[in-house]
Parts: sequence; C-alpha cells; structure tokens
Amino acid sequence: MSGKKLIALAAGGTGGHLFPAEALARELMTRGYRVALITDRRGQTFGDKIGVELHRIRAGRLEAGLTGKVVAVAEMALGTLGAQRLLKRLVPACVAGFGGYPSVPTMIAASRLGLPSLIHEQNALLGRANRLLAARVARIATSFAETQGIRPRDRAKVQLTGNPVRPAIAMMRGVSYPAIAADAPFNILVLGGSQGARILSAVVPRAIAALDPAIRQRIEIAQQARPEDIEAARRIYRDHAIAAETSTFFDDVPARLAGAHLVISRAGASTVAELGAVGRPAILVPFAAAAEDHQTLNARAFAANGAAWVMTEQEFTPDALAARLASLMGDAARLAQAAASANSQGRPQAAHDLADLVDRLAGGANGNGSHAPLERRAA
Repeated sequence: MSGKKLIALAAGGTGGHLFPAEALARELMTRGYRVALITDRRGQTFGDKIGVELHRIRAGRLEAGLTGKVVAVAEMALGTLGAQRLLKRLVPACVAGFGGYPSVPTMIAASRLGLPSLIHEQNALLGRANRLLAARVARIATSFAETQGIRPRDRAKVQLTGNPVRPAIAMMRGVSYPAIAADAPFNILVLGGSQGARILSAVVPRAIAALDPAIRQRIEIAQQARPEDIEAARRIYRDHAIAAETSTFFDDVPARLAGAHLVISRAGASTVAELGAVGRPAILVPFAAAAEDHQTLNARAFAANGAAWVMTEQEFTPDALAARLASLMGDAARLAQAAASANSQGRPQAAHDLADLVDRLAGGANGNGSHAPLERRAA
C-alpha cells in the first residue's frame, strides 16, 4: 500500500455536494494525497470519473411519519457502524464532509474515532445534515461571507473558503466583461441546472418576444431547457425571428458564461459560485421548493452588492422580465458595474484554500501528523 496520507471525503450523491468534493479531491491529489470518496449509490460514478477510492455506506434520510423516521434512524445507525469499521481500516489523516444525509454516518464515525474533520457548506444556509455535524467537527468551511444556521458556539470554527468551481470555469476568471454597444448583439445565457428549469423555459421566450422589435433584434440567446419544454421554446423564438440556440445540455458552459452580457438562472450554490468566479451579472430566480428556501438566501447574498437582480417565481412573469431586460439593456454602465460586483465575490482559489485547511488538520494531529489512537469517544 502507498505510504501517502489518505483523506476521506463524505458527500451526498447530488451534484451540489459532489462537485466541490471532486474539486477538492483533484487539488489534494496534486499535493500527493490519496483520496477516498464515501458516498451513496448515486455518487458511485464519481469514483471512476476522478480516479479516487470509492466506498459506499448506508444512510437514511429523515422522512415524514413515525415509520419513516424509525427506518431512517436504523439505517443511520447501521451506516455509522459500517463507517467506523471502514475508517478504522483506512486510517485517514482527515475526513471532510460536504453535506447531504449520506455524509452523516461517516462524519459521526470520524468524530467518535477522534479523527480530524471538517464540513464544507455550499449554500448561504447551513444544511440540515451539516447542522447535525457542526458541533462534532474541528472546522466549518463556508462559501458565503455570511452563512445562516450556524450556532453561536460553533462560529469560532468558521473559515470562509468559497465553493470550489470546475477548472474550466476558473480559467475564465481573467476574461473581461464583453463591451456593450447599442448596435451590437446582446448575449444572454439561460441556465436552469443540469436538467433546465420549466419556469425559465416558459417565461424567458415569451418575455423576449414581448420586447420592442428594436431591442429584440439585438438579442442573441443560448438557453438550456428540459427535453419536454424545448420545442415550445424553439417555436416562440422561431416565430419572432429571435436569434436563439436551445439545447438540453451545453458542454461549453464556461466559454458561454464568459461571453454573456447577462445570465438568467436558478440560484443553486454551484451556479452562484461560477457567476462570481467569472464575474457575470445575473437575474436569479430561486427554486421555490428548495429545502428551507436556501436558493433565495444564496440569491440575496450574491445580489447584496449589486451583482444580480432577484426575481421570485411569483414575480417572474413575461411582462416583468421583459421590463427588466429592456431597462438593463439600455444601461451598459449598470451592467458593467454588476459584473464588477460579481467578480469581487468570486473565489476561484476555493479548492486551493479548502485543501490548505485540510492540510493543516491532517498535519496537526498530535502535533506531528501522526494519528491519535482510534478509540471511540462519547457521541
């Protein structure tokens, strides 16, 4: 077996949890660490993708109803026992959790075994899983300057690192905001997450179609849409002679983001981090059904210094969006300032800073990088 130190990463199986874990894994491997990813069934494909050791543990999500809660607690207990056995075998120098209920058993096990540990929060609100773990870990890495849901006694553990973005996004950091001219194309990029968003597909084409023809003819739009929504959007764009490119997936989002004058999107943590890293203004439409309305908090945090405009789903109508677009397209200085504000919030070195934090924890155990005995501590 390699003599390299091993870092264990625990993450739920969604992209919002796995993407920052992937970014940290890549950074740690460049520093000579071995990395193990501990996740659930959904996250297993990431192991092969980034070339790390992959381990799956059981985890239960708290559901409504007594039966659901009992089953979840039982699953969590079994998962924690399995995670303890796994960590005793792996002997990681540090364990980092990225949220999601599948991370909970591993992080509880790390706490019981006395292993150095941290959690990373992607959103402006500490997630439920991370709230369960905050008292147990040595550090809480945050993505926003102000993160709600952290108890006063845990605030001394907080360190702002930012939310790691993909290398291809970070490479666009130095691309200047495109100049806006009255007689030149105005580029709009519409993103709704990996599957698009129905409300964006329903509202954006109709809003652009409602614009004055002199304004409308300047627009060049690239819109991501769900398969079931894309034909309706294309029909509106075609019927109004709008220069539009629609797709269920863009594999060149970093370049499109760099070339955009304005982005219209949801307010997921990864999207907001990418907007800041590249420095592009946005109209953000938070997903109303997001857990504890965390997307609204993300959007408001990003918009606080003028980097974006927040429109709730109720406010996001074709007429309201058309009015907002007409106003912004006629105010190049305002958009340029918003781009600068977005850029000021970007943390393209987030993976590096997070790895630095892991480095300190991994090398600080017993003061010499050795491990404390793997004895069970009181929960």
